[in-house]
Amino acid sequence: MAEAIVLQNVVKEFTLRYHRTFREITVAKAKGQKTSEKFNAIDDVSFTVEEGESIGLMGLNGSGKSTLLKVINGVMRPDSGTALTRGRIAGLIATGAGFHPQLSGTENLVLNAAILGMSERELKRKYDDIVEFADLGRTLDAPVGHYSSGQKARLGFAVAVHVDSDIFLADEVLAVGDKPFKVKCMRKMREIRDSGRTLVFVSHSPGAVAKMCTRGIVLEKGRLGFDGDVADAIHYLQYDRTDDEDELETDDEIGNDI
Repeated sequence: MAEAIVLQNVVKEFTLRYHRTFREITVAKAKGQKTSEKFNAIDDVSFTVEEGESIGLMGLNGSGKSTLLKVINGVMRPDSGTALTRGRIAGLIATGAGFHPQLSGTENLVLNAAILGMSERELKRKYDDIVEFADLGRTLDAPVGHYSSGQKARLGFAVAVHVDSDIFLADEVLAVGDKPFKVKCMRKMREIRDSGRTLVFVSHSPGAVAKMCTRGIVLEKGRLGFDGDVADAIHYLQYDRTDDEDELETDDEIGNDI
C-alpha cells in the first residue's frame, strides 16, 4: 500500500514573547529579564500514514495537534525535518480560516472552494449540495464577519467535505455547532473514510475517535507519545476514565448516530 503522509524528524519552532511594546521590552532588558523565549511546538516527530488509514490525532490542549495538522496541510513549513504528502488535501483545520469578514457567505463559499483547488465546473456541480449541507438559509447572503463560530464552521466544513481529495484533515469539528450539525459532520466523515480516503481526525471526544479511527497518535508537549491501536491510545491518555456523565452520554449519542 502506498504512503499518504510521511513525517521525518519534524520540528516547528515558535517564539513566545513576554512583552509587546517597545517600552516594556526596554524596561525588561534593563532589569535583565527575558523578553522572549523559543520553544518547539512540534519536536522531532516522525510517523507514516498509509493510503486509506483513519488516524485519530489526540493530545491535551497545547500538545501541538493543530500545528502538526497545519504542517501536514502545507500551511506551515517545518523548521527542520520533512513532511511529505501524496494527493490533494482538504479539510477544516481552523474555523473560518480563509474567510473574508466583509464578503458574504456565498462569496466566501466560492473563494474558499477555489483556495481548496475546486474548479469552476466542479463548484457548479456541487454548489447546491454545499449550500444544503451548510443549511444557513438567508444568512448565506450576510457578511461572514457577522457569523457565529458555529455558522463559520458550518460553511467551512460544507465546502471542505465536497472537495474531491485524497487526504481529509478535520480539526475539532465537534467543538462548535449544535448537536444535529455535529452528527451530520460525523456521518459525512464516515462516508469520506469508507470511500478509501486517508483521514486524520483531531478530537478530544474518545467515543467519536473510537468510532471513526483504527489508529491513534498521541502528542505530548510536541513530541510523539504514543502510536498504535486507537483503543490503546485512548487508554494512554486516560480518556476512557471520566466522572463526567454528560460527557459520556454525548460521546455515546454521537457514536450511535454514526
